[in-house]
Amino acid sequence: MNTRAQPRRYDSVQQDWRAILPSDKASLFIAHTSELENIYMMFSVSLNEVFALRDRGEMARACQEIGVVGELCSRLAVRINAVIHAMRQHARRFGVVPNQAPLETANFHSERGLRGARHSNMVSHVLLSERSQFLNKLNTLEEIVDELGDEFIELASVLANSVPTHPSRLWKALDLDHFDLNTCLRETDVLFKSFLFVLPTGQLDSFDFTVRGLARDRRPAPLCQICLNPR
Repeated sequence: MNTRAQPRRYDSVQQDWRAILPSDKASLFIAHTSELENIYMMFSVSLNEVFALRDRGEMARACQEIGVVGELCSRLAVRINAVIHAMRQHARRFGVVPNQAPLETANFHSERGLRGARHSNMVSHVLLSERSQFLNKLNTLEEIVDELGDEFIELASVLANSVPTHPSRLWKALDLDHFDLNTCLRETDVLFKSFLFVLPTGQLDSFDFTVRGLARDRRPAPLCQICLNPR
């Protein structure tokens, strides 16, 4: 199996995104991004329906349905991070380093997302190699997705199982977490395509196996109660 990273064909993430992948790599890209998009659409549509129930004053039904949305969120987080973690494993083992760009803090709205993006960009300024910068970005995205997923599930659990003192704050936090999970998904799609351009063709099956194994083996974090009186 050829384990040598392929040279970059283009000079930027933007060029990678507009370019056409070779057919075998395109098939892998479409397979995983389609699965991610399907899970995201189920999550997003279900959340929008819950918000619509809330806005119509059907709070009991909204709180009943939000628990299901939490489960969909956990599935999405696991799938996103399976792709991210697989890229990180291959970058570490085989030196696969694609084009990349810093995380845009303007694309994040939640406190956790903003904090992660700012920290990632700060650390990148002191990292000398592109490989270290790439690994740092992957690690940051994985942490943001984990934290947002855990927080969303916790908030959904509180709304579904109790009467919080400040429900409007919890609903707003759910909306911000949803927005930033979407941002992380789009960042992952873009990174994944650039990554595939430099991934050796002989490693495609191995990478696919790694992603699917991670998605199968990882388990959502256990639910835990958060303070019912947020500041």
